[in-house]
Amino acid sequence: MGIGHGTHKAGLLGGHSNGLARGTPDRIKSAAPGELMRLFVAIAPPPAVLDELDALAGPMRAGRPDLRWTSREAWHVTLAFLGQVDESAAARLLPRLESAARRHPAFRLAFSGAGAFPASTRANVLWSGLGGDREELAQLAESVAAGASSAGTPLPDRRRQFQPHLTLARCRMPADVTEIVAALAGHQGPSWTADRMHLVRSRLGATDQPRFAALASWPLRPPDPGPGPG
Repeated sequence: MGIGHGTHKAGLLGGHSNGLARGTPDRIKSAAPGELMRLFVAIAPPPAVLDELDALAGPMRAGRPDLRWTSREAWHVTLAFLGQVDESAAARLLPRLESAARRHPAFRLAFSGAGAFPASTRANVLWSGLGGDREELAQLAESVAAGASSAGTPLPDRRRQFQPHLTLARCRMPADVTEIVAALAGHQGPSWTADRMHLVRSRLGATDQPRFAALASWPLRPPDPGPGPG
């Protein structure tokens, strides 16, 4: 599947926060009564960072048309996949996610290396890894998971160890992506600040690519100031 290579195109969530509803429940209330929404919580890397990763992945797409390469416009870092959630549970979830965001300071990340699930020799998913403040990222993910549980929407895969990544491609059948993982092993992308998280709805359709819509967005706390001059 081809993917465009424009400069500074808007990503999944319009960069950091452009075009997003900020904690408003209106989009949740627009769901039909009893309708289940497929939701996840994510961080959106800035467009310039995605442009750099997009350019790096371009030659690899051309050489592996057997893989289902994800759309650059949909790239994100998932904090928690919530599964199917109804309107009332989603409404309870909003204040808990807002509280989680307020408790955690913004932190620095960078795309680094690559890997595959479950293994590079029989991959179902090819991904780019993350470096930087991974501990802070994991703590935010844990707070999101706890908030979801208290809202009555426990994570379907809560027992799975949190592995931060950005999905580059999926495989229709288990595939050997060892060469791609090796080629990306030394990659170190530019550092960027994760300062906002988003609640996103995913709609699965007839195409290979799901459609995403941001329901709400919350800023993280400003970074903690360093020690003053001695």
